[in-house]
Amino acid sequence: ASRDQLTNVAGLPIVYHHVAAMPDVHLGIGATIGAVIATRAAIVPAAVGVDLGCGMLACRLTLSAADLDAKCLRRIFDDIARNVPVGRAQHADADILQAVAQPFAPRLKPLTERHPGLLKTLGRQSKWPNQLGTLGSGNHFIELCLDEKDRVWLMLHSGSRGIGKAMAEYFIALARHDMARELAHLPDRDLAWLDEGHPHFADYVAAVAWAQDYAQANRAALQDLVLATLARHLPPFSVSGEVVNCHHNYVAQEKHYGARVWVTRKGAIRARKNDLGIIPGSMGARSYIVRGKGNPESFSSCSHGAGRA
Repeated sequence: ASRDQLTNVAGLPIVYHHVAAMPDVHLGIGATIGAVIATRAAIVPAAVGVDLGCGMLACRLTLSAADLDAKCLRRIFDDIARNVPVGRAQHADADILQAVAQPFAPRLKPLTERHPGLLKTLGRQSKWPNQLGTLGSGNHFIELCLDEKDRVWLMLHSGSRGIGKAMAEYFIALARHDMARELAHLPDRDLAWLDEGHPHFADYVAAVAWAQDYAQANRAALQDLVLATLARHLPPFSVSGEVVNCHHNYVAQEKHYGARVWVTRKGAIRARKNDLGIIPGSMGARSYIVRGKGNPESFSSCSHGAGRA
């Protein structure tokens, strides 16, 4: 079934050069999860997916396994569970994240003014500031883990929450509407695309950029909440080295094989030469901090992992 989906996508007239499948490729909506799709002057919203900007964050702390014990970890777990809303839950008071949310409101207003239908779709997501610093459901997670030298890491997986999903679903429906006459000729109605130059294309790109930035800010806010929790239970520590914060559901304009194209990574991370990335294992299995090799055949990408058995 995954091979059939890859073949369907590869046959679209807007696809450039080839479609790259990652090692953990599996069935998705319209396009497989674990696919990298380069397109000329068009984007397939359903191929980008509904959790826009979903991704990973990891940072190493100046703590070691010796600083942790079972009793302390239980207190930390309970404290994180109290302080971080999960699933449909959100923070009761958005004031604690007002500074993080402030830059997003002016960018959202013109979009909703041009698309009153989007405002209606957002519905209960009007409280998106309250969802910053919150964890999704499904395979989203917060984890404390040890590396091969017994150093402590914080790792987490979350995205653009309810508002990103609402935006994605709105533009997926819009793409189907705009291509209504051509839908019968597509191998899958979820492969409807938006053409560059059409007003809906520019608005979709703006919505995706907003949601991707929001997702990145959400992960950073989650990091701050968890680190504050750890500080209440552990000896003084700091973050050591670079924080890795990467998307694995997103679209970006890049240059490949001599052309400027739109690259959709649906369940894949960017792995240009020396880019840092994260491939999480299933719960209880090893996760990996990786450095990109810039492989042209993968459009400088690698697998995203993120399974939670």
